[in-house]
Amino acid sequence: MLISLLISALTLQFPLARGSLPVVINTWPFKNATAAAWSALQSGGSVLDAVERGCARCEMEQCDGSVGYGGSPDESGETTLDAMIMNGDTMEVGAVADLRRIKNAIGVARAVMERTDHTLLVGESASVFAENMGFVAEDLTTNKSMNIFSQWLKGNCQPNYRKNVFPDASKSCGPYKPKATLNQNRGAQHANTRSHDTIGMIVLDQDGHVAAGTSTNGLTHKVPGRVGDSPIVGAGAYADSSAGGAAATGDGDIMMRFLPSYLAVELMRTGADPSAACKTAISRIKRHYSEFFGAIICANTTGHYGAACSKVPGFSQFHYMVSNSDTPLLKSVDCF
Repeated sequence: MLISLLISALTLQFPLARGSLPVVINTWPFKNATAAAWSALQSGGSVLDAVERGCARCEMEQCDGSVGYGGSPDESGETTLDAMIMNGDTMEVGAVADLRRIKNAIGVARAVMERTDHTLLVGESASVFAENMGFVAEDLTTNKSMNIFSQWLKGNCQPNYRKNVFPDASKSCGPYKPKATLNQNRGAQHANTRSHDTIGMIVLDQDGHVAAGTSTNGLTHKVPGRVGDSPIVGAGAYADSSAGGAAATGDGDIMMRFLPSYLAVELMRTGADPSAACKTAISRIKRHYSEFFGAIICANTTGHYGAACSKVPGFSQFHYMVSNSDTPLLKSVDCF
């Protein structure tokens, strides 16, 4: 009884966005990705086809420099990719992380799902798998990414994501060695909000089948081998055709610790509307990291959708795309 009253109160506080099927929803103002996914649905493709097509469009267009090749070089100057796709009917997932040399990360993720019994492949082995599956090996470095890397080196490798090492990572480049004692008081770094613009996408067809996916080149100047939330099931995205779908974007190192996409879908399963589910998922993280940067989109099986975001300096409103017609619409939500 108490749970029902709570859900009713949340629904009143966060009124439902209009529901309509089919629907495509994705993070950030990546309009062409939305249109590509919608086109795939309208031409008879499945929800998985739509998610793959939409994320692949962003990979080729290098959306905001944070998706696809030629962006977010790591400490060694290399661009690597993470991606995930999930089938909400079968609960199958395919994902890749730290993928090298292959531009179509979402395509490789789908190949992991459909061509293996595994869920996640990583690093060089994932790249070899992709090449064996017919994906073309290409250099992911561009003049732009090399320039970003060069400027970072000239700036004494700032910012970086090392701690408890010497030389002092806040002033110097590596190589680094571990300090004998740990400094437990160092707070979490606040990364540039522009370095986290993962595309996360949710697609529902006319019959309520759900798929979700993500694609990103990760965090600029990351430690080589770092993997964020995007390819992690329940963190970057989650889909269940009996409840709905969700996808997250933001500070993946923090967000992946809380599985916000899984939490949001489970809340919708119990009756919470999408906006309330999204806000609760963000609130759970803010309880521990009050100034983290992140956002999440949610959609239930009737096509109602919502979003929520954590307010930080320079980021007070989150924009996302919705299409339940031939014209993608830009939506926004105020952060809290």
